[in-house]
Amino acid sequence: MTPDVWLLLALAAVALVLAAWSLWTVTRLGRLESRVDRAWTALETQLRRRAGLAAELARDHAAAMGEERARRLAAVAREARAPWTRDRELAENALGRELRELPDELPGVPAALRADLEGTWTRIGLARRFYNDAVRDTHALRTRRLPSLLRLHASHPMPRFFDIEDGLHELTGSVGAGRPRS
Repeated sequence: MTPDVWLLLALAAVALVLAAWSLWTVTRLGRLESRVDRAWTALETQLRRRAGLAAELARDHAAAMGEERARRLAAVAREARAPWTRDRELAENALGRELRELPDELPGVPAALRADLEGTWTRIGLARRFYNDAVRDTHALRTRRLPSLLRLHASHPMPRFFDIEDGLHELTGSVGAGRPRS
């Protein structure tokens, strides 16, 4: 075999390896995108659940927390349910602050509602961590030198991190440990 044939075979082998690697990377990016979507759905579900429970608390138990506080809680819950009116993270942080400011003892509020509301703190924190982990992994793969150079998945928007004050670092690690205190 002549040197030209060897060079041609070497180039073909490199092209084949590059094509296989590109296919593997595109598949991996597709899986990461799917993981980001599923994690966002789980996070969105928990955020909507918390906003719904806060609205229920404000509507059905306004006397237990005071009319003014109930109006504020209802307003921030409404904002969190309709985040397109402003930044979603700001709306969720406002709701979280309002809920943290509630007294521990609210007479007349069913224990099941309080427990469900407190449980959302842990579920939101965990869902946010899973989402941000998926976003981090996507960023790490898409910003590597070769995927950037080959513009793999360049037509897809880069997912954004979702950072809110969920207080997960303050929890003891047990589910239902209660809402975090600021």
